[in-house]
Amino acid sequence: MFASNAIGAFKLAQHVQNTDDYFSTAVRSSIALSSRWATSRGYATEAEEQDLVVIGGGVAGYVAAIKAGQEGLKVTCIEKRGTLGGTCLNVGCIPSKALLNNSHHYHTIKHDIAHRGIEVGEVKLNLDVMMKGKDTAVSSLTKGIEFLFKKNGVTYVKGTAAFSGEHEVKVNLSEGGEQTVIGKNILIATGSEATPFPGLEIDEQRIVSSTGALSLKKVPESMVVIGGGIIGLEMGSVWSRLGSKVTVVEFLGQIGGPGMDTEIAKSAQKILKKQGLEFKLGTKVMGGDASGEKIKLQVEAAKGGKEETVSFLLTKRFVHRLISGQLEADVVLVAIGRRPYTAGLGLENIGVETDDKGRIVIDQEYRTKIPHIRVVGDVTFGPMLAHKAEEEAVAVIEYIKKGHGHVNYGAIPSVMYTHPEVAWVGQNEQEVKASGVKYKIGTFPFSANSRAKTNADAEGMVKIIADAETDRILGAHIIGPGAGEMIAEAVLAIEYGASSEDIGRTSHAHPTLSEAFKEAAMATYSKAIHF
Repeated sequence: MFASNAIGAFKLAQHVQNTDDYFSTAVRSSIALSSRWATSRGYATEAEEQDLVVIGGGVAGYVAAIKAGQEGLKVTCIEKRGTLGGTCLNVGCIPSKALLNNSHHYHTIKHDIAHRGIEVGEVKLNLDVMMKGKDTAVSSLTKGIEFLFKKNGVTYVKGTAAFSGEHEVKVNLSEGGEQTVIGKNILIATGSEATPFPGLEIDEQRIVSSTGALSLKKVPESMVVIGGGIIGLEMGSVWSRLGSKVTVVEFLGQIGGPGMDTEIAKSAQKILKKQGLEFKLGTKVMGGDASGEKIKLQVEAAKGGKEETVSFLLTKRFVHRLISGQLEADVVLVAIGRRPYTAGLGLENIGVETDDKGRIVIDQEYRTKIPHIRVVGDVTFGPMLAHKAEEEAVAVIEYIKKGHGHVNYGAIPSVMYTHPEVAWVGQNEQEVKASGVKYKIGTFPFSANSRAKTNADAEGMVKIIADAETDRILGAHIIGPGAGEMIAEAVLAIEYGASSEDIGRTSHAHPTLSEAFKEAAMATYSKAIHF
């Protein structure tokens, strides 16, 4: 269409004598008209090579795009969701923390506030308003990333990307049409998705992933959480606080996943049980049936054993007693982990490899077998953590721009945002023991910490593991109020190779929760003062 319009304008101009101005005007008008038609009808637009094309606008992708813009690179970021921030910001870290925070306030006012000398009237839950508050937080943050894109000169393309060549990406635009984007360098940051459970089809209403658990329309009378890791325990805590009877079924012998220190995991389970959560550890789900009014699950011992059935009977407040038969619930949350997301990316078109777990194979500089195509975040190796993805995003831009970058994977913290929070960095005790390194341990309970006592929130402890010979800190584990904030000190200590004595001889303000960290360090190399 563009060619025929231009030729028509040219022929018309030939019949007009001494009309050079008319000729140039006609051609310009024809070109402009053709361009508008091409855009409106969804034809591919001409591609201009970018220094970097980022596929995925989640935490890894948007951080890489912003950093690239700050380094003066010409960068385009492609995201199909329609909003930036990926799983973390839209349906993960951020909305879950909004619900965790507000459900904690609700639970505290309902069950704990009277002990603090504060009398209130009837406490009611307005779930719709609570959900709107969550959505408002998400919306403001996603818009904030768009602002940062504009501020740093990042081109934002909304659509689904697929490789059509080693330097070329075809984008099916969200608003219709197609666009080709060419990159000198291409970064894959497509993230992960919830791992499905065989035999249970997720509908995000009765059988839900973490996404559906963030948007339930009402508080279910009963909920079964398949998977006792961080996501399952956080979302289980939310709905337990709001009134649901929650049972957590976990294949392993402890909650929190294999990274959590066993001693800390046992403490967390004990505290969460007091809050109302029930646990079935060392148990596997064999199948389920969602055809009835309630969802029925068959479970058996993880190490072999008879199938057990559990049903919840309605009492005055909860649906909760076990009988033989099946595990029944109004809502089942599938939280057995996440898997790399590469569907539709067209990796087969360029020969980029994945391993048996679906992770894209890379080298130490995040390069695939095609050196200018790199990968960061959940879609490749390492823990699926937003802050780990951020560190990789910065490092990969430094490799592209400067030829060197660095991430210390031994100093990546993990946090579970239940109450109390659980946070750790470095090795846990079972890992250190397995390595054969001689070690020493220091602990300090929050029950002996003045700030925790005055706050009437003193459950938990700090545990520090150090090399027995060098005193270098190998790992730090915290369960207690503010653990997610306090762990930053431990991360810094490990990053700089600090000893427990370095921490113990560093002044901490009084009265603060962080004094418990100092006292645990003192207990590691000597003795704590206040316990």
